Amino acid sequence: MKYRHIFFDLDHTLWDFETNSRQTLEELYHTYTLSARGVHSFEQFYQNYMVHNEKLWDRFRKGFIKIDELRWKRMWLTLLDFKIGDQSLAMDMAKQFLDLLPTRKTLFPYTVEILTYLTNKGYQLHLITNGFEQTQHNKLKYAGIDGYFGKVITSEGSSFIKPNKEIFDYAFEKTKALPAQSIMIGDNIEVDIQGAINAGIDQVYVNHLNVAPTVQPTYTVYALKELENIF
Repeated sequence: MKYRHIFFDLDHTLWDFETNSRQTLEELYHTYTLSARGVHSFEQFYQNYMVHNEKLWDRFRKGFIKIDELRWKRMWLTLLDFKIGDQSLAMDMAKQFLDLLPTRKTLFPYTVEILTYLTNKGYQLHLITNGFEQTQHNKLKYAGIDGYFGKVITSEGSSFIKPNKEIFDYAFEKTKALPAQSIMIGDNIEVDIQGAINAGIDQVYVNHLNVAPTVQPTYTVYALKELENIF
């Protein structure tokens, strides 16, 4: 085999973040009766949250904010959009969000099948994720796929973040993987694919949304089942 170690991203690649986060935010919307506080549209609340979440993650990846700030400020800024200046509410909702989100179980189609396929072929599977340590482990456990991965490398646990080369070097050290025998599979060009390029390893771009990439990956697939054509 050309590759021995396969490093997966988790959110948006295997674990359906959009579906799972939407379900969790909708539960919080009703639990905290936000409609009575002036948030009359869950859809608008959800869209605003996702915009703030993406902006704050971008700032976190660039080192402008700390992880604790990201965790609660995305909720705080969303509530402020609806003129709710209640910081304690924002922090409580942020905590509940992180408690509930990892219990969601929706995976992209063919996730379990492809992990089983790759394991049966003798590949060693690992994760490199920018998510929080306990949150990501809980996602794997509740979704029933934790047993497939030898090592789970998180930005919180490693103190580095994709696309920086250092998180990949940390992963190689932890897994005893050689870069020449390793490949990264992820959905994000700037984070997963560019990160793998920075680390000097091949990449598979999982293009779920069928968008034009800004760099040329080693491989591109549009559904997880297509990985069988590579491995």
